[in-house]
Amino acid sequence: MEQIHIQQQPMNRTTGKKYENISIFNVEYVHIQLENKDDLYVTQYGLPFIEILEPDNYWTDENWFQQNSVRLSGTSSIYKIRTKKVNGKQKDIVIKWNRMGQDIPGELECEELAYAEFNSPFEEFSLVMELRKACHTSQSDRIYPQKPLAIYTPYKKVDLWRTGRKAYKLKSKIKSHKDVELDMFRLYAVIYEWIKGIDAVQACQEGFLDKDYMEFLTLQVESKIGMRGFTVRDRKPDHIIVRPENNKHLKKDRTGATLYGLIDFELLQRTPEREKQLKQTRRHDYLIRQRDRFTKQVENKFHPHLKKVNIFNIDYIYGHVESTKGALWVVGDDPFLFDYFLPERWEKTPKTKLSRMSQVYHTVTKDDINLVWKVSKVGIQPRMDPFKTEEKKIIEHGYNSPFEEFSIAMELNSKGIPTIYPRAIYMTGSKTFISKSFLDNSRYESHKKILTPDRNPILKKDRDYIIIWGFWNGPDEKLAAKDGDYYQGINALFAYQNGIITEKKYLYFLQMIKEKLFRIGIEDLNLTGSHFLISIDNKGNLIKNEHGMPELRICNFQFLKRLQNHTMNGELNPRVGENTPA
Repeated sequence: MEQIHIQQQPMNRTTGKKYENISIFNVEYVHIQLENKDDLYVTQYGLPFIEILEPDNYWTDENWFQQNSVRLSGTSSIYKIRTKKVNGKQKDIVIKWNRMGQDIPGELECEELAYAEFNSPFEEFSLVMELRKACHTSQSDRIYPQKPLAIYTPYKKVDLWRTGRKAYKLKSKIKSHKDVELDMFRLYAVIYEWIKGIDAVQACQEGFLDKDYMEFLTLQVESKIGMRGFTVRDRKPDHIIVRPENNKHLKKDRTGATLYGLIDFELLQRTPEREKQLKQTRRHDYLIRQRDRFTKQVENKFHPHLKKVNIFNIDYIYGHVESTKGALWVVGDDPFLFDYFLPERWEKTPKTKLSRMSQVYHTVTKDDINLVWKVSKVGIQPRMDPFKTEEKKIIEHGYNSPFEEFSIAMELNSKGIPTIYPRAIYMTGSKTFISKSFLDNSRYESHKKILTPDRNPILKKDRDYIIIWGFWNGPDEKLAAKDGDYYQGINALFAYQNGIITEKKYLYFLQMIKEKLFRIGIEDLNLTGSHFLISIDNKGNLIKNEHGMPELRICNFQFLKRLQNHTMNGELNPRVGENTPA
């Protein structure tokens, strides 16, 4: 879908209107907050008529509304209105008050409606936009869904009993709307472009078509949208708009078939097959974008709420998380990756705990993407014995910040030591507390001059930081080319404990990792076999690098330290550890 853009601007002192770009369920809107705090969300189709669509031009002027509106048939509150003329333009629109949270008329008598729910206005527009795109993929056999122009919501709140909404029905809707705050006490109107013509029922009554053809047309529409992956739970001939001509015939398209448009989408849904297909498409898009996250320059003009930043020589896309009032840094230069890491995509999905000592979890996101997320311990003093030399060094160093962990991971990869993939850093919006007796101020001091684009420190003592890594199941390049034939990553300690590798090989791998890190000036202050992975393919074979050596992949970075005054050549000798023990 074509995206829309309007230059972001502050409150207009003359009109009192505030404009901003916002994306809700993958639909781009220009959001206007009016002087009286009413909200208007304008789509790409409404943008040419953005001034006309302000409510003073059709709704809030009662005299104009009474003289220029017609109540349309149906069980909902729906009107055809001719707007006022603005800058020489006026428009016929349809305004319909959304019924989310209400009982569906006839749901107790109709099996198809038993488990249906009215779409929210934002869900409805998202589905209609998607349906319109699906309907225009073929030049022949087209159908024409009504154009969604805008969503209007007055600021004034209304008691639930007046709206007919049920609070229990709205709770799940509110939770699912992370991009916008859905208010169960405000009214929402969807505004569509008027389609010229009459509905199929009226056309039958006026002799333009007979009852059999009306039923055929209804079933044909159901079949056509079904082929495109959609269904309407309350199919009716009233939802089909045909266009009569003077000779008592209906207008035809170029193929000779009856030309018709579709209206009323409050019960529009995707089919299960389309839901599955969309998830697969979104996953494929993600894999391609991850492969190209540093090499493909993506124009950022459609994402004015996101900024490119560089921290410790790593490029990120930075932005606020509206749903939690937190912040997010996504590794790479592609703003389209940002939405994949919003907490609503992974935070509540089923997860498996990977560590007994830390909050580390594996999850499969709503986009069918495997991720590992870990609550950072930055700012907490390591629980070590200060009278043991090695543990004292760990206390003095402290836990790395998420940004340090990512910086070291990227450096290791660039110098020939494979790691798991750093994906994103999420700062929570809710406040947290660290006891002063366990507080380590070192990272807050060292990072205090590194600021976000809105001039706040990237590290805050009263926030949690969640580090998001790719779940290792194969290289990005491999999965982008062919999504399948996954690798299995096993930490070396687990591999030894379960007899996958011998004690001799385990100890050898530990020494090999230590030497490789030292050669590029890095030390793991607490090196164990759980800090790196060996990889096995789907046939049970050990994955080896281009030199025939087992590939060891670093997966823990919290105590990696850059050595001071390191004088050795930073380039690795690829033949280190050449004689691997059996």
